[in-house]
Amino acid sequence: MRILRLIAIIVTLCLPALPEAPKTSKPTLPDAVLQQKIQEKLSHSKAGGGKFTVRVQGGVAYLSGRADVVQHKGSATRMAKASGARAVVNNIQVTDAAKQKALRSSEHASPKKAQVKTAS
Repeated sequence: MRILRLIAIIVTLCLPALPEAPKTSKPTLPDAVLQQKIQEKLSHSKAGGGKFTVRVQGGVAYLSGRADVVQHKGSATRMAKASGARAVVNNIQVTDAAKQKALRSSEHASPKKAQVKTAS
């Protein structure tokens, strides 16, 4: 009997704990409502402007299209997440011209100096 109790204790200690559901999980919107919300947010921004296609399935937003500015791809992802998407699959392609422009701009940027606070 002691051996069975000891085995039960060892098994219990060795099993990984099951993950808990998030306590403050937001209620998910229906896919059609979420898709409309994301498209609206994108259409009112410089990043979107009607250049991207949005599809939502199971709370996951799928983005596609072409971006003329490198940062617009990341902005679209953030807007979709902020609209309530559980996850975002970003298939937006950044144009070669945008990549070249970003490269040239980073080459000419001056190195940033660290700011140090001094005690007064």
